[in-house]
Amino acid sequence: MYASLDILDINKITIPTNIIDIRDKFQYYLGHIPNSTNIPYIYLIMAPENYLKKNEKYYFYCEHGEKSRKICMHLQELGYQAVDLVGGYEEYEKKYE
Repeated sequence: MYASLDILDINKITIPTNIIDIRDKFQYYLGHIPNSTNIPYIYLIMAPENYLKKNEKYYFYCEHGEKSRKICMHLQELGYQAVDLVGGYEEYEKKYE
């Protein structure tokens, strides 16, 4: 089981700088959640220790929610505090843009 939060409840996140957009840089520049950081999926798969600390909680999103679910499951197996923002940027954009 992995931790998740509906992306429409994003206002409940107390440390907005720990919101990670795992889409590619082009998608990120076209639009993203304010204060989010772009770390593409492949970078996190290859070397999460270069970007994340195990004692901090991170919230991950992608375009639709599939890749963020996968990365959260993977990172949790490695001991990271990873929360999937269910619905992805697509749902966020519908509500907040």
